[in-house]
Amino acid sequence: MRKAELVALIAEKADLTKSEAQAALNAMTDSMTDALAKGDTVSLIGFGTFTQRHRAARQGKNPQTGAPMEIAASTNVAFKPGKALKDSLNS
Repeated sequence: MRKAELVALIAEKADLTKSEAQAALNAMTDSMTDALAKGDTVSLIGFGTFTQRHRAARQGKNPQTGAPMEIAASTNVAFKPGKALKDSLNS
């Protein structure tokens, strides 16, 4: 599902115009991004939890040459699905 399809579904289910639904979705994703950037955890009860996860620098291999290379440390987002989401997928 792409963003435009999600906006259309939100507009239909929440009885909003597509522009209002897009503004709501943008506000939600911007707020989640800001919270994660500050190191906060974002929990949506029943859906899941987004957390910031740090990956340490490590040694890797260049896939083209096989030569060893240093992979820099990075910060990523991890998602842990909630019980209701897991149950809906496994029923």
